[in-house]
Amino acid sequence: MARKACKSKTRSAVAKRFKVTGTGKVLRRKQGKRHILQKKNRKRKRNLGKATLVSDADIKAVKKNLLLR
Repeated sequence: MARKACKSKTRSAVAKRFKVTGTGKVLRRKQGKRHILQKKNRKRKRNLGKATLVSDADIKAVKKNLLLR
């Protein structure tokens, strides 16, 4: 009887935190907008709400967990 290879699964925690654009870039949310917001100015809080790209150092690991090539 032949053995089947196991299916690779996407890590659901990573899938919830990252989004892949049409060109293959990976987006993430910025940290720092959960609490202690009173001492942060409006401009800073507004910019923390926007998404940003994952750094080049981390992109390989994120794509591996998302099962992307």
